[in-house]
Amino acid sequence: MSYTTLISVSELLRHITNPDWAIIDCRFSLDDRDRGHRDYLHAHIPGAIYAHLGKDLSGHIIPGKTGRHPLPEPKTFARTLSNWGIDDNVQVVAYDDKGGAMAAARLWWMLRWVGQHAVAVLNGGWPSWMKHNYPVTSNAETRAQRSFLPRIQNDFVFSSEDVVKILHNQNFRLIDSRSADRYRGENETIDPVAGHIPGALSVPFAGNLGADGLFLSQKDLKTRFQQVLGDIPPERAVFYCGSGVTAAHNLLAFTHAGLGDARLYAGSWSEWITNPGHPIMKRSE
Repeated sequence: MSYTTLISVSELLRHITNPDWAIIDCRFSLDDRDRGHRDYLHAHIPGAIYAHLGKDLSGHIIPGKTGRHPLPEPKTFARTLSNWGIDDNVQVVAYDDKGGAMAAARLWWMLRWVGQHAVAVLNGGWPSWMKHNYPVTSNAETRAQRSFLPRIQNDFVFSSEDVVKILHNQNFRLIDSRSADRYRGENETIDPVAGHIPGALSVPFAGNLGADGLFLSQKDLKTRFQQVLGDIPPERAVFYCGSGVTAAHNLLAFTHAGLGDARLYAGSWSEWITNPGHPIMKRSE
């Protein structure tokens, strides 16, 4: 049995010594880019290796052209996965300390993008693991290398040109995954331009989690997204956020709800605003 969306901490505990399971610690802070790695070295789930959002899960930033976390080249990412000991026979489990919302869901989506579907996000993440007093260890770990062969799913990704083509197209749903205040152009503290892409609807990723930090039930998640989709096919839903990271949290919830695979505008808002010709809005649709 493979896990393809979420996995509980109790289920992961049963497999932490299995060499065919790779556990990836994705803790990261936008305010302190090295804090996640320091936290990992201090304590992490036994067997876990560390993935840095900026170094391992992003490509090179080109000022004025890319967003804050552009996708890496598929061949580069495949080498990273090989170095982490991941191939087609490995079950991957990613976790962070933000309910999967910082980088764990990003890794989940990226692995699916390159053709690996045996990947799940730890439901509740690091806080849930600690709450259960499950074992932890310290210092860096490695895994024996394997050979990962990518099978790129090109239709998973939308470019800015693709987004331009669907602006105000009623046959698509463009969905902004950021907080509602950032969507409205209020309290923008990360990107230099505030607002949202015209026609986009606001569905903040944080609404996927309950007060306990766990994902809502599949039924509740399905209801949440179907209210936005209406009669639009799931494959015509396009998610974005600030830099293509937290939108993956919505994509994970969307898939976990049984709705299939939607699309990701990977460059997201931070890429959109690099082109002065792109329209923006600063109010609710």
